[in-house]
Amino acid sequence: MSNATLDGKSISSEDAYEKAAEILQAANFPLVAGLGADVAGAKAAILLAERLRGAFDHLASRDSLADLEVVRSAGIFVTTPNEARVRADLVLLVGPGLAGYWPAIFDRLALDKDTVHGGKTKRRVLWVGPKRGEAKIEGVEVETIPATEAELPGVLAALRARVGGRPVALSAAAAKKLDAAADALKSARFGVAVWAAAGLDTLMVEMLQGMITELNATTRFTGVPIGGRADATGVLQTSAWMTGFPPRTGFGRGYPEHDTWRFEASRLVESGEADAALWISAYDGEPPPWEAADIPLITLGPPGAAPKRGLFIAVGKPGENYDAVEFAQETSSMVLRRASAPAALPSVAQAIAAISAKFSEDLPC
Repeated sequence: MSNATLDGKSISSEDAYEKAAEILQAANFPLVAGLGADVAGAKAAILLAERLRGAFDHLASRDSLADLEVVRSAGIFVTTPNEARVRADLVLLVGPGLAGYWPAIFDRLALDKDTVHGGKTKRRVLWVGPKRGEAKIEGVEVETIPATEAELPGVLAALRARVGGRPVALSAAAAKKLDAAADALKSARFGVAVWAAAGLDTLMVEMLQGMITELNATTRFTGVPIGGRADATGVLQTSAWMTGFPPRTGFGRGYPEHDTWRFEASRLVESGEADAALWISAYDGEPPPWEAADIPLITLGPPGAAPKRGLFIAVGKPGENYDAVEFAQETSSMVLRRASAPAALPSVAQAIAAISAKFSEDLPC
């Protein structure tokens, strides 16, 4: 049974690989994007982009780069969730929707349990800007500092100012609440801030890290970032060790060049600079973000995610349909996930290898 379609009509897998190779080889500047894949799939995709002298981008690059920009410009304090679980006597949650980005976050951090190291201490939990009803965590007393998404940058800035003893132009009641939170942060023996860059932006991450830096003048404070979806952190690390750069990197001049604007996937497609695209979203079949419909498109995704237009080749879900190495948020490290529901579907790396095998011999390896 074939798991490939062309404009919604079933075709054989061999014909699909042949057609994909034909599209990519004919392009002047192909785009390899999405990259929702395990490490082996990401490696194959990046090598393909290099061979074709195209560019590659991840579907959650915006989130990964928000944290990375702060790492590159100012430095960052981070620890693992396990370290936070055993040591953090104060946890500062920042921004709405954290459990949506990482559903196991509260269990992993064991917010309802005492610390293990540094003496058994009841954990104190503060949350800046949760959504309505979100701060109700069973067994955990959460102190909240209300802020809408629009207000969050200002509230975070005011909290940082009060930690540093600087004045803020707020009402007496609001200033009193922030002062109490600032005192709690400064009193922590081992404090941990938790955020998801998907819900913040680079300036807010930089502001949060600035506050953590100031707190470390008198106590220990660090952070646990929640990585982007579709193994964004794993792909970022794979890209770094292969090219020296994160995604949004191109090979047009025969060597890797990184530019967060020039090699952003949607911009490349909408501007017409990319004239063919291979879109990879093996985890959940997320569609491409661009609106242009006339670019030749090849999609690698799970069965059932076939678009109406273009060429589709079904692949397995990493860690579910085949063994896969990917970044694990719970350990902040690469892990091997054994297939929980093996299926007779190619992995992303196998599908790219099958496409590459159809290239004509005059394409450099």
